[in-house]
Amino acid sequence: LEPGWIPSRTIEAARVAASRAVPEGKVFIRIFPHHSVTATPAETRLGTGKGDIEFWTAVVKPGTVMFEIGGVSEEIARKAFNRVAHKLPVKVRMIGRQPL
Repeated sequence: LEPGWIPSRTIEAARVAASRAVPEGKVFIRIFPHHSVTATPAETRLGTGKGDIEFWTAVVKPGTVMFEIGGVSEEIARKAFNRVAHKLPVKVRMIGRQPL
């Protein structure tokens, strides 16, 4: 629902929460942390160049599908996505597939 950066540690925490909530289902992660975030140490003089990589993030935009769960009922998937939503730093919403 909103743009943001999701660190790789947060993605892993959400994956663990989802897989524990649905042990018989399958969890698909549709985002990947491609973007590196760098930082220089505190009290470092200027002119030494760019800092070391601190962490990796996935850049998400509104409308990005981040996780999918298959092989379980909608009630169990809703419970699992509720646990995942508490881990994420952006507002999210669960959507379902339209029947064919």
